[in-house]
Amino acid sequence: MAVTGIGGIFFRAKDPKALTAWYADHLGVGSSPYGEWQTQAGPSVFSPFKADTDYFPADRQWMLNLRVDDIDGLCASLRAASIEVITKPEWDMPGVGRFARLHDPEGNAIELWQPDQAAGDS
Repeated sequence: MAVTGIGGIFFRAKDPKALTAWYADHLGVGSSPYGEWQTQAGPSVFSPFKADTDYFPADRQWMLNLRVDDIDGLCASLRAASIEVITKPEWDMPGVGRFARLHDPEGNAIELWQPDQAAGDS
């Protein structure tokens, strides 16, 4: 018996309806009536961080990492919608993939991850 995947991501929001719409409009996440979306099989990472990590904002308990298949296209779309997206060459890791970061309207950190082909095959 083992876990077969992530069944949901649940978190508090000041304006749940507006935040749901933002995620659906800009990231295609949770666009069905009940917030569901079909994901592709592939790697997912479960990794608690030290309490003093600087990997994401200190005032947040979590960061959402979304696996994507066209990080350049998605970043361009987000920027066209006036959403700040940060990319840094030093974040990209051969054998692991490429990364970008942004924040939702309530300040929650989101990391986009396009796995390298080899990473996506594991």
